[in-house]
Amino acid sequence: MQRVRPFSLLIKPVSADCNLRCRYCFYLDHLDFYPGKKHRMTDETLEAIIRTYLSVPLHEHIFLWQGGEPTLMGLEFFERVAELQDRYSPPGGRVSNGLQTNATLLTDELARHLKAHEYLVGVSIDGPPEIHDEHRLSTPGRATHEQVIAGLETLRKHGVECNVLCVVTQANAPHGKEVYRYLKSLGFDFHQYIPCVEFDPAGALADFAVGGEAWGQFLSDVFEEWRKSDTRRVSVRQFDSIVNKLVLGRPTLCPMDTNCCQYFVVEFSGDVYPCDFFVRSELSLGNVRSHAWVEMLAEPKYVEFGARKPRWHSDCQRCDYLELCAGDCLKHRGPPGSAPETKSVLCDGWKAFYSHSLPTFRSLAKEIERELRTV
Repeated sequence: MQRVRPFSLLIKPVSADCNLRCRYCFYLDHLDFYPGKKHRMTDETLEAIIRTYLSVPLHEHIFLWQGGEPTLMGLEFFERVAELQDRYSPPGGRVSNGLQTNATLLTDELARHLKAHEYLVGVSIDGPPEIHDEHRLSTPGRATHEQVIAGLETLRKHGVECNVLCVVTQANAPHGKEVYRYLKSLGFDFHQYIPCVEFDPAGALADFAVGGEAWGQFLSDVFEEWRKSDTRRVSVRQFDSIVNKLVLGRPTLCPMDTNCCQYFVVEFSGDVYPCDFFVRSELSLGNVRSHAWVEMLAEPKYVEFGARKPRWHSDCQRCDYLELCAGDCLKHRGPPGSAPETKSVLCDGWKAFYSHSLPTFRSLAKEIERELRTV
């Protein structure tokens, strides 16, 4: 059977439901997208997702469980995931699972299950307590850092592989070196830094969001700490993607690619969308219970969405860093409704960061290329 272009699934079994109320969460503006106060994926929908996805001839099937807070589904849900994946996985098939969590609801039983089924768990931490707790609050508005660390310790106790996701806002952007050192002190060898780019109703950058200059300085500060002794010890996702592009000609992060058709988002209802930042009714591609994956891959709305990525600002065509930036994420190109030709609000920051760091990345890439030639 002929293989199709690889794609992964980002699955939201509770939609945007969460036990926290982080001040910067972009889902807060989408809580009314699906009616009702509680959203939970049914067993019928879960089985349809797993059965149909595992029937697609891919080298690897990647399930990414996200929210909201996916652990609201409880242990039984993830036990059912394992049961269905075992049932429908083709002979010799390779299945991997990732879970992104705020880590405040983790139990020993769930951690044991995640370990047994080789989940890679991403834990959301924005830095030391005084930074993390500025925005990442519980529903009653209380600090959460202590709970997160307790959840992390539960994962570590059971040997679950973990990485860290840090959202960069105006609160932690001035403290890049401190944040990097802190996350490293927690034992994280895999870091992902996500710029918080949100807009207010008037279309201006939200007061908690990170601006271009601050983003560039944050990345440069992290880079300076990283390059001291960690270039082969700590994986920073943005840095890995740059090196991968320089060595192999392709990035590993979708904002650095020239096409946005990298994965599908599956809501609790089974509705499918092209990107987690673009869960909008006009971009609905179908539902897993009624549409085949190959059909949605060819859906004109999906193809057109991906083709918007290289419709960047005219200045980008003359930019020295276009091959690495690719115009940046569509979400960063202005408030909702902006044309894809709008310049990213992070443009100046990316330029400053690349100007500062690219010589080191090029040297590292050449070093890796030499090593590959000797293998």
